[in-house]
Amino acid sequence: MPIINRIAEYQNEMTAWRRHIHKHPETAFEEHQTSDYVALRLHEFGIDVHRGLAGTGVVGTLKGGKGDGPAIGLRADMDALDIEEKNDIDYKSEYPGKMHACGHDGHSTMLLGAAKYLSETKNFAGTVHFIFQPAEENEGGGRVMIEEGLFEKFPVESVYGMHNMPGIPVGEFAIRPGPIMASFDIFEITLTGTGAHAALPQLGRDAVVAASQLVTALQTIASRTVSPFDAAVVSVTQIHTGDTWNVIPEEAVIRGTTRAFKEEIQTHMETEIRRIADGIAATFGVTAQVHYERRYPPTINDAAETDLTAGIAREIAGNDMVSLDKDPMMGAEDFAFMLNEKPGAYMWIGNGPRDGGCMLHNPHYDFNDEVLPLGASYWAKLVETRLAG
Repeated sequence: MPIINRIAEYQNEMTAWRRHIHKHPETAFEEHQTSDYVALRLHEFGIDVHRGLAGTGVVGTLKGGKGDGPAIGLRADMDALDIEEKNDIDYKSEYPGKMHACGHDGHSTMLLGAAKYLSETKNFAGTVHFIFQPAEENEGGGRVMIEEGLFEKFPVESVYGMHNMPGIPVGEFAIRPGPIMASFDIFEITLTGTGAHAALPQLGRDAVVAASQLVTALQTIASRTVSPFDAAVVSVTQIHTGDTWNVIPEEAVIRGTTRAFKEEIQTHMETEIRRIADGIAATFGVTAQVHYERRYPPTINDAAETDLTAGIAREIAGNDMVSLDKDPMMGAEDFAFMLNEKPGAYMWIGNGPRDGGCMLHNPHYDFNDEVLPLGASYWAKLVETRLAG
């Protein structure tokens, strides 16, 4: 089947919702207006609303009209990014330094569209929980919702997520079983030496030279200690040291991130970072203090749920419009925490070309409103299929 006709009739309404959310972006755990807006729409649809998980989280609950059955969860993220928007559009962000540069405005809107349709039809048996999650970007709002009892308050058999993807044409979907997104860990290494006059380096222990060697040495973790058949990324993204030209600073701070698809590779990279930092520090007569933080686990799709959701996407878009062989991404997604608790699947939906900087986390990005009825139809068909009774 193509886009559901009734949902197609929502196109203008959903576009207005999406652009309102886009115009009022809010970042991690501060999504108060967005949460209010989502909750109001759900109330208008006659859906029971729970608020407060992870502070600004919203969960709408709807029972089907075909009798008892299992419960499932559909999740959308709500938060924006700390980016100054550079688009010249009527609904440009009104908040300086904040914008919806990852499409979470579209994700929330597609789930609202499905919620409206399902509240009208109730053509399913069982219960669907519409999970609107805060703080996906960096801060692990999905983890917090789980820690605060998401699946105890709203038990589900399975849970599903979806993200738009620039570079995949509008009308197409992509998914794969197993790892689809990588882990996200961060590290900070503080090297402390002995400061000195820049003209008398022999009197100090140079943390800057040690930091320079350490950056290079860290690159050998992926290239020389991880099997070529496993994926690993170690990226140094910050170096902070010194304040003026003629002083060798006492301290240098290196920060970065690691990515992997396996927990054992995460553990290996942490061990290697600590080993190499200690070795470089000893070589240059400085000390190293390593802080390593596990942020997000890999996003792992259940094989059976992947088959189910791919089949539903084919019904919506056509057999040739659903890919099962796209490469997994080294980016991370905190929907991983939900998939660690329950079986489910994470789908990519095409957002069109990346032209003009329309790529994720770019100040020229904008969600493609043509996608809204397609995504809402996918959600609705998933409920009607998974909870067919």
